[in-house]
Amino acid sequence: MSTQAITERSPSVIATPPPLELLDVSKVYGEAQLAVQALRGVTLTVHEGEFVAVMGPSGSGKSTLLQLAGGVESPSAGCVSICGRALVGQSSAARAQARLGAVGYVFQALNLVSSLTAKENVALPLELAGEKTKRAYRLATEALIEVGLESSVDKFPEEMSGGQQQRVAIARGLIGDRKLILADEPTGALDSVSGEAVLRLLRAKVDAGAAAILVTHDARHAAWADRTVFLRDGLIIDDTGGPGDPRDLLGPL
Repeated sequence: MSTQAITERSPSVIATPPPLELLDVSKVYGEAQLAVQALRGVTLTVHEGEFVAVMGPSGSGKSTLLQLAGGVESPSAGCVSICGRALVGQSSAARAQARLGAVGYVFQALNLVSSLTAKENVALPLELAGEKTKRAYRLATEALIEVGLESSVDKFPEEMSGGQQQRVAIARGLIGDRKLILADEPTGALDSVSGEAVLRLLRAKVDAGAAAILVTHDARHAAWADRTVFLRDGLIIDDTGGPGDPRDLLGPL
C-alpha cells in the first residue's frame, strides 16, 4: 500500500485548544472623559505545560489581564477563550461555569470565607465542582500540608496571620486538576523561604501539564517561568523566553 493511501486513511489529528487565548483584547473602565484604557489590543496564548510571568510597572494592566484571563470580567473588545470556550458575550454565570474546575486563582484579594476553616476554604472549589465532601477535605488537607500549614487545617482565617491566610489562598488556587492557574503576586506576604516553596509548587503544577500566569514585580520569581511578558500602559512591549540571569528581565522595564 502506498504512503499516500495510508495517509489518506489515517484519522486527522485534532489539536487540543490551549488553556488560554486572548485575541486583540482591550479593556476600558469608565466613560467619556473619565475613561481609562487598562489594556490595549493584547494578544496572548498560554499552552499546556507553559509558565508565563507578567511584569510591568504599577498601572500597566497586569491585574486587569488576569481578571479577563479568568473570566472574572469581560473585555471591552477582543476575544478571551478558556480551553477553547469563548467567553465573549457570556453572562457572568456562564463565565463562572466555564472556569469552574478549570481555573485556579491566587489573587491579591484573598477572598477567604471567614466562617469556614482553612480546610473548608481550600475544599470549597472542589465541592462546587461536584467533588464529594470527604474526598475534597482529604485533598484540601494535603494541599495545606504542601504549603506548610499542617497545624492550621482547622483554624479560621481570623486565627491566622496574614502570611498564613495567603498560603491558604495559594493552596485553594492550586488544588485539583486545574488546566489554568492565575497568580497575582502570590508570595507578597511570605518570607523568602515560603515564597520559594510556593513557586516550586506552581512550577510542579506546570510541569505536570497545567498552564500558569504569574504576575510579579520580582525578577527572581519571573525566572521560574518559561516566558516573560512585559506590559506598559496596557500594551505588551516585550515577550521573551526565560533568561538564565534574573537581572536580564529588568531591561524592558
